[in-house]
Amino acid sequence: MSDETEDKGPKPLSGNQKRKMRSAARLYAVQALFQMEAAGQSSTRVKREFLDHRFGAVYEGDEMQEGDPDLFARIVDDAVNHQARIDQMTDRALVAKWPIDRIDPTLRALFRAAGAELVEGDAPPKVVIVEFVDIAGAFFPEGKEPKFVNAVLDHMAREAKPEAF
Repeated sequence: MSDETEDKGPKPLSGNQKRKMRSAARLYAVQALFQMEAAGQSSTRVKREFLDHRFGAVYEGDEMQEGDPDLFARIVDDAVNHQARIDQMTDRALVAKWPIDRIDPTLRALFRAAGAELVEGDAPPKVVIVEFVDIAGAFFPEGKEPKFVNAVLDHMAREAKPEAF
């Protein structure tokens, strides 16, 4: 076999493919954080389940999106490690009579995942906000939640990274 016909491994990902993988990782992180809270499972167990059984899995003929495993793990770990700080930021962004423990658990998981990126991540705050507003739209397609998420995350981003505004 000549050098020209040898398999050189997987092709490099395009910018669009990388963006889709990051978006999927963020969605999976929200789902994982929700599952951890709802089922009382550890982050190690839930991360392993997602990485082994959900990334790229096929369910009823539909293939799940491949996600960026490093971003997924980093968001989950940072959300767990910085949960108190993220929850306090979220509480300050919410109306006084609606502390984080009273909001929908899906939104709570979303705020924790987004907060992890705002506190520890390197993505620009506006990208984080847009990505997680899109995720809110996927979970609540008919509701006002995406606008609510946008407002809360904007407040959180201004607190976490004021230099970006």
